[in-house]
Amino acid sequence: MVLGGRTLFENASLQVNSGERVALVGPNGAGKTTLFSIILKASEPESGAVERDPWTMIGYLPQEGEAVGAETVLEVATGRASELPALERRLRELEEAGDVSGAEYMEAHAKHDALNDPQVESKARKLMAGLGFRETDFDRPAREMSGGWIMRAHLARLLVIEPDLLLLDEPTNHLDLLSLIWLQNHLKNYAGALLMISHDRQFMDEVVDQVHEIAERRLVAYTGNYTDFLRQREERYEQQLAAHKNQQKEIQSLREFADRFRAVPSKASQAMAKLKQIERMEIIAKPMAPRKPVRIQIPVPPRGGQRAVALENIHLAYGDNKVYAGLDLIIERGERTVLVGPNGSGKSTLLKILAGVVEFQQGERKLGHNAKIGYFSQHRAGTLDPMKTVFEEVMTSSAVLKEEDARALLGSFLFTKDDIHKRTSVLSGGEKSRLNLIKFLVDPPNLLLMDEPTTHLDIQTVESLTLALERYEGTLVFISHDVHFIRRLATKVLHVRNGKVTTYAGGYQYFLEKTGAVGNARAAVTAG
Repeated sequence: MVLGGRTLFENASLQVNSGERVALVGPNGAGKTTLFSIILKASEPESGAVERDPWTMIGYLPQEGEAVGAETVLEVATGRASELPALERRLRELEEAGDVSGAEYMEAHAKHDALNDPQVESKARKLMAGLGFRETDFDRPAREMSGGWIMRAHLARLLVIEPDLLLLDEPTNHLDLLSLIWLQNHLKNYAGALLMISHDRQFMDEVVDQVHEIAERRLVAYTGNYTDFLRQREERYEQQLAAHKNQQKEIQSLREFADRFRAVPSKASQAMAKLKQIERMEIIAKPMAPRKPVRIQIPVPPRGGQRAVALENIHLAYGDNKVYAGLDLIIERGERTVLVGPNGSGKSTLLKILAGVVEFQQGERKLGHNAKIGYFSQHRAGTLDPMKTVFEEVMTSSAVLKEEDARALLGSFLFTKDDIHKRTSVLSGGEKSRLNLIKFLVDPPNLLLMDEPTTHLDIQTVESLTLALERYEGTLVFISHDVHFIRRLATKVLHVRNGKVTTYAGGYQYFLEKTGAVGNARAAVTAG
């Protein structure tokens, strides 16, 4: 498969059998989403074929949701307003054309029957509750909701249909932690097969039983979850490297013999035989070492006071919507605090209050002694100079940063040699997000507030960021739905819900045990 002049796959094969749960991994740009497009027959490979059982129904969740019209959230989840009428039209077209025995007709018919099931609305409501929707959301126009909530409604519709093969492209991107746990448990009990792309290693560890990696334009299969894959890949690399080195030693020995005795009449035939032996060999290429996270050294930030920031009697409302009323909160120096709670509960608002970027109607925000705040939001394009290049932006962020260190850091955050000379004005949203992360790392504050810092990062880059933040000597308050990232960093959990903030003075596992979140999610799956 060639895309944009670059070969993505050569002799690549993938087989997903009934009931299997497979993760497709590889660096950004390796061709994961393109492979989904080939499976869905939206793209054609230059050679090879896609073979599937004609009775197999496929359901696909893309990263970006399709546009919605005037339908309600429940109508999106049941397919009543868009998918069901479209299926009916397509079935009529195929019937009029006499094409009623092909895979497309059978699949369309199966989806139509699933969405016409009398129990479809009841199933949709249960699934939507698991995904975090409130009863009052069901009859709201979908276009009033954020893109993340619309994606959840589309995911609910897929789960209602129960396809034989689910293709999920970054399914956890728009989920809060509790709905992520619910989805994780739902997929563990899912009867069909699953093929997914994800950058959430904890989610893959919990759900998948196979990993297929796109590496050197091929698909390499591994058995087990993501942690098993990492171990097996390292073992495979060591075996291939040893085989390559042994063969090179053998070739060198054969050539030395041939060079030494080629001119000796009594040994000439043996020398030629050695050269022939080399020609007959199937040369073992030197394997490419698995990409590993870069260890980033964050400079030591200026020391702050024992109390990093405190909120006293905070009242904040948007019109009639009261977000907080009488909120008190203290963040101590050196704490690593994660904010968890449903989407829309006020986590990002709380982070903005701590950062001093939103006005509240009553109360007081008190910064600690010598506090230097850094606020990383999901929308930070305005902090970049559009006339500067990526490299210039990083170099001007720190007076002590060396050029070679800046280049290495940019490379670890997926900026290639060509990328670093782009002006920041032409960067994508994800690139701007990554660049702002780098700026924080080279000149860190002593109070770092981060809203979803792992968005737009691949797994290796998340690991690089995690390693850096583990050694960060300041105070960290963050929001994330990446469970692995949270487990590694959080020493305290703030549960934000219904305008209240409950403190759990322990890590993420302590929070789960105290709240029974995992058990509740499992019970919801069983009830559904």
